[in-house]
Amino acid sequence: MTKKTRYSDEELEEFRALIQEKLEKAQREYEELRSYVSNSEGNDVNDTSPTFKTLEEGATTLSKEESGRLAQRQIKFIQHLQAALIRIENKTYGICRETGKLIPKERLRAVPHATLTIEAKNTQK
Repeated sequence: MTKKTRYSDEELEEFRALIQEKLEKAQREYEELRSYVSNSEGNDVNDTSPTFKTLEEGATTLSKEESGRLAQRQIKFIQHLQAALIRIENKTYGICRETGKLIPKERLRAVPHATLTIEAKNTQK
């Protein structure tokens, strides 16, 4: 029995569909986070008493900072998914960059932008 060195075109198309679905969702979530962070007009504290105004402004700032961090993580995730689509085009998707072995389908379904097998990932620690 010949050992597979890459996924078939049909398998790559299955992964492409999965990645594109995740990419669209990630982009929608990023846009929501970005619009929340940049929303300077809505939900202000002009109608509250001065005592609570300071507390609310602090909470709002903290919330926007956290949303900004989440947006940065989302951008990184989007970039990883886009890189995975390029690997599909190059027919190198699913090949471990450390060992050259095929990454199991189960792992790729769970983490479609993975570039390492579990074994290679564990040796990095």
